[in-house]
Amino acid sequence: MSRGTIHGVGLGPGSQDLMSVRADRLIRGASHVAYFRKKGRTGHARTIVEGMLADDAVELPMEYPVTTEIPFDDPRYNEWLAAFYERQVAQLAEIAEAGQDVVVLCEGDPFFYGSFMHLYTRLQGRVPVAVVPGITGMSAAWTATGRPVTWGDDVLTVLMATLPEATLVERIARTDALVVMKIGRHLDKLRRALASAGREDEAWLIEYAAMAEERIVPLCDVGDRVPYFSILLIHGNGRRP
Repeated sequence: MSRGTIHGVGLGPGSQDLMSVRADRLIRGASHVAYFRKKGRTGHARTIVEGMLADDAVELPMEYPVTTEIPFDDPRYNEWLAAFYERQVAQLAEIAEAGQDVVVLCEGDPFFYGSFMHLYTRLQGRVPVAVVPGITGMSAAWTATGRPVTWGDDVLTVLMATLPEATLVERIARTDALVVMKIGRHLDKLRRALASAGREDEAWLIEYAAMAEERIVPLCDVGDRVPYFSILLIHGNGRRP
């Protein structure tokens, strides 16, 4: 019996019509569909594909044991997540060894800060694995602003707001164009870093890019909290004809 393939399929930023043709085909034809979610939630990836799955598709929700309940540097965090990924890999590999393909739904692009990467590295050499790229959330965010994010020789930096404040200040000051993700409870720290780098007035916040709730506002007009699906941008202004 030939082995099945595990497909990591990029869904794009959150709208079905921004998926690739290949992603659409694989999702609609899948016999087994896996997706990450927080316990007690439907999961954003599963919400995106609502109405696309075959009636007899077997769904395999993969529920994180921890998300933001404990700090990233707590030794338990990596320990629990590593064990979680090993369990999911064992389940997926068993299905593939039985000759069945599995589509793993991945928000954005599977290889861009996604959970699928942790499955991918563990599945190497065990069963066939394929990846379908997707439009990233940051691409949808800068498109929503109606302005190019980079020109000519501009350098684009992608940062996580989870970084130390001093690191944020240094990186923000040195780059031409900027994307900041994973803002959440780090909003105040990010604001201070932008102000220290002298770039607070250049920053825009894009909420729910490419989704029905999409909102684009200057950072100075943002309140004390931002939604999970929020990206901060500074546009480059480099060389052009």
